[in-house]
Amino acid sequence: MSFVLRSLAVSDPGLVRPNNEDVAFAGSRLVAVADGMGGAPAGEVASEIVISGLAPVERSAETDPLAALVAAITTANARIRAVTDDDQATEGMGTTVTAMLLTGRRLGVAHVGDSRGYLFRAGRLTQITRDDTFVQALVDQGGLTREEARRHPQRSLVTRAVQGGPIEPATVALIAEAGDRLLVCSDGLSDVVDDDAIAGVLAGYPDRPECAEQLVKLAHQAGAPDNVTLVVADVVPAAGPELPTSAG
Repeated sequence: MSFVLRSLAVSDPGLVRPNNEDVAFAGSRLVAVADGMGGAPAGEVASEIVISGLAPVERSAETDPLAALVAAITTANARIRAVTDDDQATEGMGTTVTAMLLTGRRLGVAHVGDSRGYLFRAGRLTQITRDDTFVQALVDQGGLTREEARRHPQRSLVTRAVQGGPIEPATVALIAEAGDRLLVCSDGLSDVVDDDAIAGVLAGYPDRPECAEQLVKLAHQAGAPDNVTLVVADVVPAAGPELPTSAG
């Protein structure tokens, strides 16, 4: 059986930031979030370049989802380098990216930075991606617990980003199942809303717009110091086509 995604993207500026540097894509095969860095307008430029580079993958004939994602991110990375070479004002700009591509039953995940990809299956939430951050390295080394990392003052210090230099996205290959729910989000959600709360919303709100609205609401209740961007996607048997949407 072949599957498609029924997905919805939401991007909210949060309660503190004056601008929104996040961009998202929600399609029937591709979902992605990019969280720009480098200050306005550079961060917005970088995240838009990456999502624009990924968008054609939605209609790609490439049968290997990981190869398609990595190629698109690599091309976008080169485009960022070209932009920064042409305009010194954008030097240092970059973006995270987490993207999932469904081909038949094969789900490919490509990731750079601290935006996250989650799988909610049979009532259990699993973080698919690993944060490329200073505090995650400390957790891996046993120097911090996950809860301590959530409160660490340097929790947003990213160790890898798409910013024109050498980069190799981390990849994960999965087999999708009917009923799976996927979540891709910027750290504006995951930094302030814990996994248990996220799992409760994914389980308790089958309607995607209501689910996304509730996740943003939880981020707001926690102060929403950063942009909050997310895509909620449900894996369903393939049927008719559905047009992709974007947010940002």
